[in-house]
Amino acid sequence: MLRRIDHIVIVARDLAEVSEDYRRAGFTVTSGGEHVGGATHNALISFADGTYFELIAFKEPDRPQEHKWWSRLALGEGLTDYALGSTELAADAEQLRRHGVSFDGPVDGGRQRPDGERLRWRTILLGRGTPTTNDQPALPFLIEDLTPRELRVPAGEATVHRLPTTGVAGLTLVVANLKTTGGRLAEILSATGEVSLARAASEGTAMRYPIGRQWIEVFQPADPSSPAGAHLSRFGDGPYEVVLTGGDPAEPGSGSPIDGALHGARIRLGR
Repeated sequence: MLRRIDHIVIVARDLAEVSEDYRRAGFTVTSGGEHVGGATHNALISFADGTYFELIAFKEPDRPQEHKWWSRLALGEGLTDYALGSTELAADAEQLRRHGVSFDGPVDGGRQRPDGERLRWRTILLGRGTPTTNDQPALPFLIEDLTPRELRVPAGEATVHRLPTTGVAGLTLVVANLKTTGGRLAEILSATGEVSLARAASEGTAMRYPIGRQWIEVFQPADPSSPAGAHLSRFGDGPYEVVLTGGDPAEPGSGSPIDGALHGARIRLGR
């Protein structure tokens, strides 16, 4: 069962630099460690609602690599992917098959924390860079822990930030075809979308899909010269903007942009 956004991926060129910049912006950043294979390492920004940002960097960012996030980094830093947390990946895979949704996996993954603890998980790949679904790169990947999740996701003081936020209200995806991506996302979430009233008709069309207490908005911009349209032209379909919350519901696009060097990520503190 898919209950929430598990984490949102922000790709950057230099892990130490992006970590320090996010600390300056008001976030508490925890070192994550090195992934299996050694090509990437990460740091985490955990929230009290259990969601987190993954700040990820390649050890050799200028060397072309087959990793699905390297092609995004080659275009620029920023939001690149997102994961939905699964409590039973095999059942979710069967549901995807019933709906005719293509996917790759399950695939085993893991990383080693700086303290030596080895973490293991399993994923189903639906979106960016996967051979069978590359035509819909805005779709998520699904993750199920094989070791306890509390080992993967820092808790306690790691979730307390200078910014007044307790978690992720939702994530906006920008896409070229709302009907196609929205339809697939509805099947993945087993959810009915509703028209997103946060968007004026002149901005474009958008649908919002609930997942637990969070939402995922799928937005097709009308104006290619708008910020969303320019982002779509440069990076293609994918994550566009995150709205954080201090506990109260927050709408897509609400609140104020967070100040600081966020390495291409659009993050708002919702109201």
